Amino acid sequence: MHQETTSVTTPDLGFGWGASGLIFAVLMIIALWKVFTKAGRPGWAAIIPFYNAYTLLKVAGRSGWWLILLLIPVVNIVIAIIVSIDVAKAFGKSGVFGFFGLFLFSIIGYLIIGFGQARYTAPPTANA
Repeated sequence: MHQETTSVTTPDLGFGWGASGLIFAVLMIIALWKVFTKAGRPGWAAIIPFYNAYTLLKVAGRSGWWLILLLIPVVNIVIAIIVSIDVAKAFGKSGVFGFFGLFLFSIIGYLIIGFGQARYTAPPTANA
């Protein structure tokens, strides 16, 4: 008995994932641009890798040295949660919003802060 196997390739599937990723990236840049602008930081910082994370740390009132912690596996998850909560509090939102809105559902949360009525209040530990 001879069994034939065929493989089906769909180039459209790859395009779909690529387009989705591009849309996600553009929405995140737009959201961070608005958040940075509200916080008195340059909006263009949202488009520069690593500098956008540094700027987000500053918005959260954390030291720029925390950027190194974001490079350590597992530790980076904890740091991202802390920074998300700090950013939420700096914009007058709760820690719950920070976790769910900014950490788990980043695009939605940052768009809400960026385009919503939230006002930035610099944390006491924020350095320029």
